[in-house]
Amino acid sequence: MKVSKVFVVGSGTMGNGIAQVCAQAGISVVICDLSQELIDKPLEKVRWSVSKFVEKGKISESVDAVMGRI
Repeated sequence: MKVSKVFVVGSGTMGNGIAQVCAQAGISVVICDLSQELIDKPLEKVRWSVSKFVEKGKISESVDAVMGRI
């Protein structure tokens, strides 16, 4: 079975980490939390982390391509 979409409940440390790994693997991700404010800050951490992977050449996609899947 091929996973094409993931639904993550909670955007805390584990939630945003799971979302990042899935998005980097090419999987579409939906994050759900109590409010948009609880999602915005963790997504900025994910963006920063992905940008570091791009800078170091660990992933070949752009930050926007990865973030577009979340």
